[in-house]
Amino acid sequence: MRPVWSISRWAVLSGVIAGLLLGGAIVAGALATTNLTDARARLLDVTGPQVLQSTSLSTAMLNQETGVRGYILAGRPEFLEPYRDGLRAQDAAVAELRRLGAVPGTAIGADLDRVLSAAATWRRTVIEPVLAGAPATGAQVDASKPLFDQVRAALSVLQNRLEAERLDAREDLAVSADVLRAMLIVIAVLLCAAFALVFLVLHRKLIKPIRRLAAEVRDVAQTDIHREVRGSGPKEMRELASDVESLRSRILDEVARLERAQELIVTRTRELERSNSDLEQFAYVASHDLQEPLRKVASFCQLLQKRYQGKLDERGDQYIGFAVDGAKRMQALINDLLAFSRVGRRPGESVLLESGDLLDAALGNLEDAVAESGARVTHGELPAVRGEKTLLTAVFQNLVGNAIKFRGEEPPEIEISAERDGEDWRFSVTDNGIGISDEYAERIFVIFQRLHGRGEYPGTGIGLALCRKIVEHHGGRIWLDTSVPSGTRFCFTLPAAQNPDEGNEQA
Repeated sequence: MRPVWSISRWAVLSGVIAGLLLGGAIVAGALATTNLTDARARLLDVTGPQVLQSTSLSTAMLNQETGVRGYILAGRPEFLEPYRDGLRAQDAAVAELRRLGAVPGTAIGADLDRVLSAAATWRRTVIEPVLAGAPATGAQVDASKPLFDQVRAALSVLQNRLEAERLDAREDLAVSADVLRAMLIVIAVLLCAAFALVFLVLHRKLIKPIRRLAAEVRDVAQTDIHREVRGSGPKEMRELASDVESLRSRILDEVARLERAQELIVTRTRELERSNSDLEQFAYVASHDLQEPLRKVASFCQLLQKRYQGKLDERGDQYIGFAVDGAKRMQALINDLLAFSRVGRRPGESVLLESGDLLDAALGNLEDAVAESGARVTHGELPAVRGEKTLLTAVFQNLVGNAIKFRGEEPPEIEISAERDGEDWRFSVTDNGIGISDEYAERIFVIFQRLHGRGEYPGTGIGLALCRKIVEHHGGRIWLDTSVPSGTRFCFTLPAAQNPDEGNEQA
């Protein structure tokens, strides 16, 4: 099987090829630029200045010849000034030509030496005798012309050679410029080729496989999830396709499990519906059919107790008392169970309620217990909450009732407060009673859980469980605050009202 290359390997290969092409183009361009620079430097810095200096040298020679001729013909010393200026200009031009490369051993240097030699011969033959005091004659003027013609001829040879050098330098500059332009075109073409190569490699080895994989995944997601995902292209794309296929398989397994769970939920829901129907039927029976015979039993037991009180022996009176007490407790237990089962099953109207009014209603129901125990109930400012009036009143009634029931030797001191806790109101009911051990903080909210015997404290053990169910039904929670050093503190939360004004109108 042919090995599958990775994306990085294809990228390295295309990068190496593109790098070689660009590197070669850059080297060729650098060489062309160097040649152009050298040719321009030769023309501007060597041959051009040499031609200018040869012209200056020719001008200096002409000035010397003009000055000497005027001096010979007129015999006036001031006519020698152009000659002297020409000598100085000659020396400067010769020095510059030497600096620019007209040194002995070169063709230009040899031409310059011939010019200087002819000039020296001309000065030695014509000028020096006159300057030495010899009389100026027409014969000297005649002798000067052929000798200076030799100087002119040597200068012409030098200037022709320098002009030829300048033309060659211009030609080299033009050729270098053409080569550089050609290199720039080649570099542009190679850049385009490199980009095209990289794009081709990326398109064939990366973009096309990604599109194919995306199309397969889209088809799986939108059309047929059971279709297998197959990858192509580089190693990474095949690995990605394998991961997607693994994910698809896991999704299918999860979907299958969810379908089985859904079927189980549907089955359990039907069972719960049947169970709720049975519970509703039981509640109906408990509230009607069981209550009626229980009331008869309690009534007749009470009649027996009234009629035969003191006529039976002590044990008979005790048995009748047990029967009356048991019937009453059974009635209380059935009523509490009915109240517990009705919470949340048939929700009433949820309106905005003043919790201070709820507390007042609860204290009204506990009026006898409060008066008997001498309890003092205090509270601060209590907020408005949204809920069912009967249920929330039952919460305050149970918590305050427990504080009165489980009191110590001192009269009950009960304080109710509320404070904002984020999106909720947190209520606290604190008393100075006997307290609850931390280990029972959760157990007390379980239905029928009692921490004391019936002889010590009456009740069915369902009050706190009812409070928890009501509070959770309203979206809050209730707990025992174990941080108080003495007494008991119950805390519960209720969602804060979102629109108090509107809620007040509804209430």
